Amino acid sequence: MKHLIISLSLILTAMSFAQDNSKEQLPYYEVPEYSKEFTAGTVAARMVDALGFRFYWSSEGLSENDLAFKPNADVRSTGETIDHILSLSYIIVNSTLQKGNDKVDTSKLTYEDKRKQTLLNLKSAADILRTSDDISEYKIIFGEREIPFWNQINGPIADAIWHCGQLASFRRSSGNPINSNVNHFRGTVKKD
Repeated sequence: MKHLIISLSLILTAMSFAQDNSKEQLPYYEVPEYSKEFTAGTVAARMVDALGFRFYWSSEGLSENDLAFKPNADVRSTGETIDHILSLSYIIVNSTLQKGNDKVDTSKLTYEDKRKQTLLNLKSAADILRTSDDISEYKIIFGEREIPFWNQINGPIADAIWHCGQLASFRRSSGNPINSNVNHFRGTVKKD
């Protein structure tokens, strides 16, 4: 009996530790080290990394009240904005995977799942871009239409960055501002 209790205690502790670490393991707590050389791929990757960092912190620790917040009836709520950023992240990653864009059903995903998937999509895209010699091959594909990578920059990437600013503003308005230790210029978090 004593061994059973010890075993259960160890398993519960390990599960608790694993859950705590899962939050730490999400990409973009800080912006990754920058590349030693400037190429189209490393610059595009850095843009996606910056988006990932901004999304990480604008979406971190939101409450149900935050997710429901919207300044007026004519705009998306914070939760709906997160859904939109997730859809943009699929366009970004699908481009780098050279894959067409189909509607993805995210209706059963929790806020945490959507946040995690967005961050993983952005990390995957940035990793591919970082090692690319020719980013022109990463077209946005909608059915038979192929749209050049240029539109990725002024389209989904810039749009998602814009919406991260909305998340930051909305959460401040709902009483839950971004962690004040976040330094967007450096892409780091000051340790307490």
